Amino acid sequence: MPDLHELDSFAAVARHRSFRKAAEERGVSASALSHALRGLEERLGLRLLNRTTRSVTPTEAGELLLARLAPALREVADALVDLTAMQQVPSGTLRLNVPRPAARLVLGPLLARFVAAYPRVQVEVVTDDRLTDIVDSGFDAGIRFGESLAGDMVAVPIGAPQRFVTVAAPGYLATHGTPQMPRDLLGHACIGRRFPSGHRYAWELQADGQALSLSVEGPLVFDDDALMIQAACDGAGVAYVYASQVHDELLAGRLVAVLEAWSAPPSRFFLYYPSRRHLPSALRSFVDFIRT
Repeated sequence: MPDLHELDSFAAVARHRSFRKAAEERGVSASALSHALRGLEERLGLRLLNRTTRSVTPTEAGELLLARLAPALREVADALVDLTAMQQVPSGTLRLNVPRPAARLVLGPLLARFVAAYPRVQVEVVTDDRLTDIVDSGFDAGIRFGESLAGDMVAVPIGAPQRFVTVAAPGYLATHGTPQMPRDLLGHACIGRRFPSGHRYAWELQADGQALSLSVEGPLVFDDDALMIQAACDGAGVAYVYASQVHDELLAGRLVAVLEAWSAPPSRFFLYYPSRRHLPSALRSFVDFIRT
């Protein structure tokens, strides 16, 4: 079967009725075009062009082929123009896989400005606290803490560094006392966090270069930060949550920070995506947006 290059070459010669003009248009030699057309005719078993020393004209078969071929080639050319335009004006769907805390803390505040800047991009956010394989699941990119990223991913920091804080309601502390050292938490009702994998989070604390991982116990275990914060405000126990998520509660006095000297260093969320040479325009525009 002839390939698109051969058919396009035939159409150019038939349209210009000249090997020389068609060769100039395509940036090749006239002899190369002549050779390609002879090969096409041999494969089809038909003469497509009548050649003389003075002219080149399509045969009846050539006219028939050109009449059907020209609209199809225009469609291909228009499609390539549209693809180029997509790269110049970012458009399409951007699918992001994001854990719920990252969606609320770093992604949510950016989205209104991003879609205002790129109105032809549609952003689809799927909140997911599992370590999902974004490639197998059809996502363009994801957001995770840096330590959970695969080595073959491109990672770009997104949002401000996030730190954790240990909090409890004033009423709870008045009744049960205020922990002064991490080991004191072992005698308190601690509100636990469980990941979708089934693993229960051990609180990571640090002071003066000394780091520890504390497996705490308590009557409540959640997989949702909002529920943990609500339980802490209601006096159910001590919670270990993102400081950004309890900013208003701390200001209003509904929660009190404890063990502030034992706060782990802030961690960064990263936008990550597979390393590839040509990024879709929607993803490329989002990467550029968060970098600025």
